[in-house]
Amino acid sequence: MQTTGIKRHKCLRLVQVLLLAALRVGLPALEAETTGNIAGVLQPFVDSHTLAGAVTLVSTKDKVLCLEAVGYADVANRQPLKTDALFWIASMSKPMTATALMMLVDEGKVNVDDPVEKYLPQFQGQWLAAEQDKDHVLLKKPTRPIRVRDILSHTSGLPFSTRLERTGDALKIDVLSLREAVFSYCLTPLNTEPGTKYNYSNAGINTAGRIIEVVSGMPYEEFMDKRLFGPLGMKNTTLWPTGDQFKRLAKSYKPNADKTGLEETDISQLSYPLDDRKRGPSPAGGYFSTATDVGIFCRMILNDGVYEGKRYLSEKSVRQMTSSQTGDLPQGYGFGWSADKKPGGAFGHGGAQSTNMQIDPQRQLITVFMVQHAGYPGTEGSKILPAFMKAAENRISF
Repeated sequence: MQTTGIKRHKCLRLVQVLLLAALRVGLPALEAETTGNIAGVLQPFVDSHTLAGAVTLVSTKDKVLCLEAVGYADVANRQPLKTDALFWIASMSKPMTATALMMLVDEGKVNVDDPVEKYLPQFQGQWLAAEQDKDHVLLKKPTRPIRVRDILSHTSGLPFSTRLERTGDALKIDVLSLREAVFSYCLTPLNTEPGTKYNYSNAGINTAGRIIEVVSGMPYEEFMDKRLFGPLGMKNTTLWPTGDQFKRLAKSYKPNADKTGLEETDISQLSYPLDDRKRGPSPAGGYFSTATDVGIFCRMILNDGVYEGKRYLSEKSVRQMTSSQTGDLPQGYGFGWSADKKPGGAFGHGGAQSTNMQIDPQRQLITVFMVQHAGYPGTEGSKILPAFMKAAENRISF
């Protein structure tokens, strides 16, 4: 049941009074979870059939300030979206993969300045496409090999994907095993000299995932579960949703034919059924998760690699990941994170179906925005995320 505007105002006012009272008597303040007005801000987009539904989270490094759901997990059946709904987070997987690799850096098992071929010898002798047209490619040797830092910052020269990762004309990020996918990258000429241009690349982050496998001696997904997700308590972050998770998966939507509303769609980059473990893992974009799990991950990062007293990453690794590593190039990107070129600026990452997570170190603010939209109808869709961000900023100001 949606809370009315009057009830929201009264609820928010009550929390303000309780917080003030707690401060006056020296008691710990209440940890609010659903007292913001974010759902109210987003409700008009649901009413106009622009947005199917959203789960939003606002947090500091110490606690969740607000966790809300608005709209529907299934529009046709009017099934309300709940805060524990599961979403395909797509490229929000990239910072998680980078975190796992940086754990190995902290342990002295990987060096970001090493050539990739030190860990994956099949990258030796890779070629660069110096010139090409539809019929011919002129190859030459690159001036230097790809380094680990290049694959983490999208400056490796690797393509976004290869032909072997496609089914017909459609990109499918899970049709190959991780080993097969990375082997296809070795056989594909580089688009640019390593380290000279920013070129957003699933292939680069997938290669980082393969290094995790080789160095750790365990499958990529096993390392992620045992070393990151399990210890953090991210129990709903998975490559293959099953059972109760599958029941909580929000349906995906795209604009209908005349752009006036929404129609249900599938996740075009994934193969079905989604619980089929024959689907290859994609370190660059394969994970499903919840707002709560993503919030936990972000809290660890904002707290310089520590969550609930346990250190997962060194402060040095967090700084490298979350600050721009692209030098004089105009694009700002760290290791797995889209990062502000300005030191100490905000960083984050989005996903192919409009999910988003942002961390603002200056305001000590985390925002998580979970939706399943392959585009929005009309022009109002571009206003949804900014409306959430503004409401989130207001949430920490009262």
